[in-house]
Amino acid sequence: MNFDAGVQFDPGFTAHISAFMPNVEYVYGSLARYKNFGQKKSQFKMFLPKLSSLIDNYVAFYLGCMLWASAIKTLKGKPILNNFCCGAEYDEAETVSEVDFTKAFYQHFPNDVKYYTGKDFVLDEKKLDILKNYREFLIENKGFTEMKTTDDIKLPANFKEIKDADAVFNKIESVLESGNLTELYDLYEEIL
Repeated sequence: MNFDAGVQFDPGFTAHISAFMPNVEYVYGSLARYKNFGQKKSQFKMFLPKLSSLIDNYVAFYLGCMLWASAIKTLKGKPILNNFCCGAEYDEAETVSEVDFTKAFYQHFPNDVKYYTGKDFVLDEKKLDILKNYREFLIENKGFTEMKTTDDIKLPANFKEIKDADAVFNKIESVLESGNLTELYDLYEEIL
């Protein structure tokens, strides 16, 4: 990765995710069309792998954003390029709405899995921790509306200091090449 001209706001994560809320709304809208519970169960079972993958990828995306910010913060005074949020008006409720939706959906998901499949789904505490911390990260940085340089990045007090930014950059680059954001979970303990 070359940072001579500055650092990208998004290193390329968004190319590997699907919008969370519209996908969830589509699945549940599809389920609502069926009157017969047996059909709903069958449809939910078909959608279950997609929903699980959507959760895994989206939470990994949030982790990736925090990792990227923590790593680029070590590059003192670099301009942040293509930050589409910079200069916008900050609205906290709007800024955290997607994270709140994702967390609420994830916490309720075991109930739906049990209801439609009869099987248990265990919440991953790391994912809940990532969601909580990403929400705090968004608020502390005012939705990135004032982020012009790497010096403007604010990391919550509980974030660990990145010990090896190059290792994080290399992992992010590898993940972007593979397109598998869930590989970022390997770096969870680097910052949380």
